[in-house]
Amino acid sequence: MTRKERLMNTLAGKTVDIPAVCFYEINGLDQNENDLSPFNIYSDPSWKPLLELTREKSVCIPRRGLSTLFSNHTECPLSARIEKKSVIENGSEIIHTTVRCDNRTLTAVNRRDPDVDTLWTLEHLVKDVDDLKAYLTLPMPLYTGTINIETVISADKALGDSGTVLIDMGDPLCAAASLFPMDEYLVIAMTEKELFHELLQRFASIQYPLVRKASEALPGRLWRVVGAEYASAPYLPPNLFREFVTEYDKPIVKAIQANGGYARIHSHGRLAGILDHIVETGCDALDPIEPPPQGDVELSFVRERYGKQLVLFGNLEISDMETLPTPVFREKVKRALAEGRAGEGRGFVLMPSASPYGRKLSPLTMSNYEAVIEEVENFPY
Repeated sequence: MTRKERLMNTLAGKTVDIPAVCFYEINGLDQNENDLSPFNIYSDPSWKPLLELTREKSVCIPRRGLSTLFSNHTECPLSARIEKKSVIENGSEIIHTTVRCDNRTLTAVNRRDPDVDTLWTLEHLVKDVDDLKAYLTLPMPLYTGTINIETVISADKALGDSGTVLIDMGDPLCAAASLFPMDEYLVIAMTEKELFHELLQRFASIQYPLVRKASEALPGRLWRVVGAEYASAPYLPPNLFREFVTEYDKPIVKAIQANGGYARIHSHGRLAGILDHIVETGCDALDPIEPPPQGDVELSFVRERYGKQLVLFGNLEISDMETLPTPVFREKVKRALAEGRAGEGRGFVLMPSASPYGRKLSPLTMSNYEAVIEEVENFPY
């Protein structure tokens, strides 16, 4: 059975020969060790063994953002109002964004560092209620051009039988919450619910048509829907999770499934109070199901309660992969495999909760990635 067949059989609830294992962001296709850009951490020689292991042994699942499929849209009325400038300061890239609303100018600042593969937000675009009201006066972006599926098709060809492309998107809550500093988001979400729903509805009206078009053009795909964790404990109570996530994600899930696709909800951290609400979306899969203490439920509990409805992805904590001695970490892998495959269930994909993002990959981390593959290949059926 090929690695791609193993994944697709798992999603469909069919029998597989050994458990599927994915290294999440590390997919072997998008990490280019030959790119000498100062912001490409993967050019460091320490990454080469892991990239080779990924290409040879893991199910490779590169992500392609939903919005990138609509890059050929007609001229957007927002474009004349948005200005971005990038400068290099002390080796870091500083990105300044300015958005001119009718009665107010909004600004944001982001930073990329050469030795860390992430984008830091130094200043959020929307800082208070007045900023939000101004943001809501902006014209809606237009996506009316032809969908560009080549970015997905070409990646699939490059992958061959090693895996498949995942379509990635943030849901309305993800788009809304990420505009604010975390404290301001929580205050507004709880005290200005009517205004916050107006913001969620704005993003929903943009996203839903894109999901429908992409689902029709690329049927049978695995999707990842991000944003749920913004409403999980300790941030918001479960009733607001249902209000801000479940109700807005249901149409997304339905549109994906209408063309044979699989909708995977992504939510870090605590799941105990929201699992029923996640299942209520009708989704097909859940990740990354972090073990305690990062999460608050064991994989065995999720498998027993929800395994018939959901394909379960994850249960390896990235901090464990980077810090635990390999013999100790190996036991974590064995436990995840045993619990993820125990009893009846739709399927399980072993996967870390994230990926290393520093320029130097430690020998210990590499050893633990190798242990993951060894335990999967030796797992008894």
